[in-house]
Parts: sequence; C-alpha cells; structure tokens
Amino acid sequence: MVFSSPTFLFVFLPLTLTLYFAVRGMAAKNAVLLVLSLVFYAWGEPVMIAVMLGSIGFNYAAARVIDGGEGRARGAALAVGVGVNLTLLIVFKYANFLSANLAFLGMKRTEIALPLGISFFTFHALSYLIDVYRRRFAANRSLREVALYIAFFPQLIAGPIVRYKTIARRLRLRRHSWGRASAGLRMLVIGLAMKVLIADALAPLAEAVFDHGQAPSLLAAWTGAMAYTLQIYFDFAGYSNMAIGLGLVFGFSLPRNFNLPYRSRSITEFWRRWHMTLSAWFRDYLYVPLGGNRGSPLKTYRNLILVFLLCGLWHGANWTFLLWGVWHGAFLVIERAGLGRRLKAAPGLIGWIYAFGVVVFGWVLFRAQTLDAAVQVWRGMIGLNGGGGLGPELAKVAAPGQAVLALIALALALLGLRRQRMLRLPAWPRLYGLVDSGAVALLLLLCILAVAGGGYSPFLYYRF
Repeated sequence: MVFSSPTFLFVFLPLTLTLYFAVRGMAAKNAVLLVLSLVFYAWGEPVMIAVMLGSIGFNYAAARVIDGGEGRARGAALAVGVGVNLTLLIVFKYANFLSANLAFLGMKRTEIALPLGISFFTFHALSYLIDVYRRRFAANRSLREVALYIAFFPQLIAGPIVRYKTIARRLRLRRHSWGRASAGLRMLVIGLAMKVLIADALAPLAEAVFDHGQAPSLLAAWTGAMAYTLQIYFDFAGYSNMAIGLGLVFGFSLPRNFNLPYRSRSITEFWRRWHMTLSAWFRDYLYVPLGGNRGSPLKTYRNLILVFLLCGLWHGANWTFLLWGVWHGAFLVIERAGLGRRLKAAPGLIGWIYAFGVVVFGWVLFRAQTLDAAVQVWRGMIGLNGGGGLGPELAKVAAPGQAVLALIALALALLGLRRQRMLRLPAWPRLYGLVDSGAVALLLLLCILAVAGGGYSPFLYYRF
C-alpha cells in the first residue's frame, strides 16, 4: 500500500486512527497497530507476509538466546542471527543479480520476487540483535512488542531506520494529545505535498531522459539530471516526513532523516544530512567495528570505500548502485586526504558548487538502468552529445510550469520551511497559526485533488 494512494488516505488511515483511538490501554492500542501494520504490508503482496512474520519470529527468539547466553555462546548466537538475516536479504535481493552475472558459468538464472522494504526491516532486526549483544538493553520478552517495532507501518517500507532503543519505552508508555496529533498531521500533509505536488510533477522529465535510450543533448541531460535530483529528495524526504508525522500521531518520536542535504559544502557534510538514519547505521554497525578512523590513513580509506560500496549495494542489486556507492566513497577519501581542509578554508560558494556537482553527477549513476545509459547522460552534461534542444521524448512532457516548479523546489531544498519569529506582538502567534493552518489546509486540498485524479506513483525507495 502506498501512502499517497486513495486507498491509504481515504480508507486505511481513517480506519486505523478510528480503531486506535477507540480502544483503551496500551496493549490494545499496540494490538491494533500490529494487526493493521501487517494488513498494510500484505495489501499488495499477501504471500510475502510469511517472510515478514518469519523474520519477526526468528529475531525475537535469537535476541532471547543472545541475551541469556554467556561468553562464546553469545557470540555464536549473534553470528547465527546476523547470518540468517543477511542470508535472507541476499537470497531475496541479490540472487537474481548474482545469477545473471554468473550465467557464463552455467548458473541458471533465477526470478525471485523482492519483498517490499526487506532492506529496511532487515536493518531494524540486525540493529536489535547487535544492541542486545552489546548489552545496550535486555531482549524484549513480549513477541507483540518486538513485532510492532519491526512491522510498524509508517517506517516499515522505506524508513527512517529506527533503533529499538529509540522507541523501547514508547512501546509500553506513550502520550497522546491534540497538540502532538496536530503537529504529526501537519508533517504528514507537508510530506504528502512534497511527494505528490513536487516529486511526481518532476518525474516525467527524468523519465524522458533516463528511460528512452537516447544520447541527450547538454540541455536535455541537465534537465533530466536536475529533475531527478529534486525528485528523489522530495520523494524520499516527503515519505520520511509522512512517516515521522504518523509516528507522532501514534505517540512515537521517529528520528529525523533529512536536514537540507543540498546545502552541503562537502560530501562528508552531505552524508550527515542525507538519509541520516542509514548513515548512522553504517557508521555504528560497520564503519566503527572495522576500525573507523582509528588506524592508519590507508585503513581509514579502505573502511570508507568498503562501507560506501556496501551502502550502494544496499540500495539495489545493480552495478550502477554499487558504483554510486564507490563514487561517494571515493570523494569521502579525497576529502579526508586533504580536500576537506581546503574546502573549509575556501568561500562557502565554492564548497557548495563542488558538493552539489558531485551529488548531481552521482544521481545519474543511481537513476540510470545501466552503466552505458549513465555514461550517455554524463556525456550530455559535459557537452559531448551536442548542445541542441530537449529532444523528442523530453519535449513531449516539458512545460513552462515545470521550470517554475523546479526553481521553487530548488529553493525549498536549499532553504527549507522554517518558522520565523518576525514580529514580537501579542497577536502574531495567533495570526501565524491561522496562516499556517490555512496553508496546510490548501496543501491538503491540492494533494487530494491530485490523488483523486490518479496523479500519484509509488515512492522511489519502495523498491529498495
């Protein structure tokens, strides 16, 4: 089920809110959330619910064994738990990719369906097991609470990646108020608007450039690359805002996932602002255990490249994703080797141009279906395909309004929406509240019209 679909907005969400607030007691509320989270996941792929339930049951039991073990037994239990989770991820996400690339050895090509959100709920489970092993907290004895942690529908399909410790207390005790619900619904509407009104409107421009096997001109290549740069931010950040907002309505404080990443003045800063929960996960569970930056510079560079190679592979089973990870890892190494110091000393505009350029060229790799397609777009961006017009495919979907929308989107991506205390008058907070509420209501109306007209699509990160 898609957050921006009529089924979710007009049926599932109202039903969930009604049932959740109709029952009394935290155990009953958790039961409602768990059952409806499983319905949410099974809506489009009923068969895959077995994978989800199997993962929940296994990780619940594994954590209990790890928590109750001593010495080497604990380490062995953790190794088994991590191994099973990674095997599950590899089989479902990478078996088709591996078989396709090993076909020359006579390996039969596989066609295994990918369960939605498997990258996210596997990382939730892994962090839970590892933190139990590290004695950060005791394994939860309640299967229902562990299941709700893993299957909670707002963050189930595309994050943010939530640590168990972040919501452990809220599984048993959480507050509900009109203020929290109002703030959560405001975030939900803003996230929906980011997705439906901006990301989906720019998507045809990116599709026209990346999905038609052409050699785009300078203008077309940059149009497609910039459209995707804005699309993926507003799509993914919009989903994260909706997830965080829904979590707040139900009494959970989910972690922030984006902090104006396109304002970054280095790639190091970019990864402190983009998909922050994923960056923190790789840092805490892979980079630091590998040694982080505690060893020699060469070991640090090795760790950075390895982490971002795996980060790219985590996003998808394709050489383009793997190379996208290496691309970012390589620039992180270059910055750590000395460029980072020069960027700090240089004017801020220089650092921003550098970082934004690296990110945009990197998104070409991320979006292209093949490496050859990425190279064609890159060639266009540096003028090797000529500087001609938009091309036939792009001309079909391009409209003057999209250029205005793109400029507005870029401004929002760089500046954000911040509440400014412009006046210190007694009436100002009330006036601001009315204006803010009116703006949110208008956004909601526009989103409803767009969704009702069929103008929505799945979130990009649903396939990861």
